[in-house]
Amino acid sequence: MPRGRPRKNPDDASAPKKTTKARKAKAATATLGFEQQMFLAADKLRKNLEPSDYKHVALGLIFLRYISTAFEARHAELMLDDPAAAEDPDEYLAENIFWVPETARWSHLRDNARSSGIGKLIDEAMLAIEKANPEQLKGVLPKDYGRPALDSLMLGELIDLISDIGMGDTDEKARDVLGRVYEYFLGGFAGAEGKRGGEFYTPSSVVRTLVSMLEPYKGRVYDPCCGSGGMFVQSERFVETHGGKLGDIAIYGQESNHTTWRLARMNLAVRGIGADIRWNNEGSFLRDELKDLRFDYILANPPFNVSDWWNASLEEDPRWQYGKPPAGNANYAWLQHILWHLAPDGTAGVVLANGSMSSNQNSEGDIRRRMVEADIVDCMVALPGQLFYSTQIPACLWFLTRTKNPKGWRDRRGEMLFIDARKLGTMVDRTRRELTDEDVARIADTYHAWRGEQDAAPYEDVPGFCKSVTLDEVEQHGFVLTPGRYVGAEEVEEDSVPFTERFAALEKTLKEQFAQGEELNAKITASLKLIVQKESV
Repeated sequence: MPRGRPRKNPDDASAPKKTTKARKAKAATATLGFEQQMFLAADKLRKNLEPSDYKHVALGLIFLRYISTAFEARHAELMLDDPAAAEDPDEYLAENIFWVPETARWSHLRDNARSSGIGKLIDEAMLAIEKANPEQLKGVLPKDYGRPALDSLMLGELIDLISDIGMGDTDEKARDVLGRVYEYFLGGFAGAEGKRGGEFYTPSSVVRTLVSMLEPYKGRVYDPCCGSGGMFVQSERFVETHGGKLGDIAIYGQESNHTTWRLARMNLAVRGIGADIRWNNEGSFLRDELKDLRFDYILANPPFNVSDWWNASLEEDPRWQYGKPPAGNANYAWLQHILWHLAPDGTAGVVLANGSMSSNQNSEGDIRRRMVEADIVDCMVALPGQLFYSTQIPACLWFLTRTKNPKGWRDRRGEMLFIDARKLGTMVDRTRRELTDEDVARIADTYHAWRGEQDAAPYEDVPGFCKSVTLDEVEQHGFVLTPGRYVGAEEVEEDSVPFTERFAALEKTLKEQFAQGEELNAKITASLKLIVQKESV
């Protein structure tokens, strides 16, 4: 399979043409930060509505605008070629476009945005779209816009705001802009919700790191706890950015939170991505919906250190190939569940809490030892802090593989790569850090070079950042997988000034500081004498 380097940011886009109104220009211009401007404008409209509630209001309307834009563009094409075909739903499904009934089209809602009954009209539109597209959208769309708690004036203003997105662009460009806005809103609401937001959203820079390292060009991609589907969106974007096309990868996932599952379905639909995303209350451990399938790439950000996952029915589960995980922590259950689903040539990237690299509680140390001895742990990456909305717990990336001697790459059996990326990243606000494109490329390129990919640069250990280690060395460290134990200290550039000169300069500075100190002491003593004299008069 050919490989390539990430050479450009897939989020980059040229600015669309401005509309005639200044307000629309500000909202619609796709320059750096326009998504943030749009989010802040929308956030002002929510007033006293909680972010956890408002996100469904805003995201549902963006979704409706997106599919309506795609539908109306195709409808206009068909009207020119064959007006009769324009009313045939199959003509749209063949192009992966949802059929949108007339009363559900955005133009209809926009024209009635200032109506006191706009909430009811939106609910009816959502119901009509689900009815017209039951296989893809049944039970997915929010349908409670008509409730009294939602101010109709606020809904009208939000429709006006969303109507401005991509105005003046081509239909294809407008849909791309809408997709970017949808993705940014997911992150914005995750930040606004704090800990709860982390349940449905993995920070984009973390997802890009996983995707850039695994390079999912073709094959099956799986996420057993998929949240809002960010792993899948980035995977498809990676394929398209590197010369592939939508559909080169087949997407599978599972999610136990029904509300989050709905967000994932909408997120993928906005991108025109087909996927088999399953939902059930039990979750991937108790009810593995895809237990007979194996996957080429697995990307996952399981909830950290889950303590209430165990059930007696899991006692003899065949997934526990390296040991039964402790009932009080699901970290090693997730790793083994993922390994169970990995194809013979598959690779996986998993986000876990840092404790997973060194914990010896219960059976965790023994499971980790067996995994290392089985030579399935490929690479460990220590991440910088403050990357996540939901927790300040330091995190790491595990990379697992079924084979370390694939065709076309070097034989790395008996070796592991450790990357310490804790010093990377840039603070984007007071509490949160992001990995830059350069940071992501540095981590990914190091991994590709170490694997010996055909178009990668030669690999070299970099003190303080990365080191290739034998399994014997890992054993000497008690099978602890913390990168800091292996990469050593960063090299410090040697000072070219001779020691005698440096010592003389330091001695001179010290003497000057002593003299200044004596002078200051004399002034203080004199001042104290004056105070005593005044008090005694």
